[in-house]
Amino acid sequence: MFKKILVPYDGSNGAWRALGKAIELAKLCQAHLVILTVYRHHSMLEASLSMVRGNIERGGNLDQEMRETAREAADFAKKHAKEAGVENVSAFIKAGQPARTIISFGKEKGCDAIVVGSRGLGATEGYLLGSVSHKVTGLADVPVLVV
Repeated sequence: MFKKILVPYDGSNGAWRALGKAIELAKLCQAHLVILTVYRHHSMLEASLSMVRGNIERGGNLDQEMRETAREAADFAKKHAKEAGVENVSAFIKAGQPARTIISFGKEKGCDAIVVGSRGLGATEGYLLGSVSHKVTGLADVPVLVV
């Protein structure tokens, strides 16, 4: 059925549920599970204006903090998938706008399905807010399962 399944994971409850479904699907199809955590790149100007200051031990830079947090989330999801019995799993992090980054990364890696978490908003609120799951379903040219 599917050979390579992409699941964006950010540590949220919706992403956790999507990861669970992606694990089930990957095991059922004996597919490669590709985990992607997307973080927003902050320019030096944005970082200087931010009220959040980075951890000095890890470099003190907001962008570095976002990257490290993304790496921790991706590694956690990969470990969970392996413990759940997925044999072929890989995890990546990317900076960028989430929906477009998910779509372009999925194409780049040859993923033939995407499992994405919903923020749990109603259809109208999701449309007005432009949720990531809504954008992914609109931009993808492969099947998307919204959990």
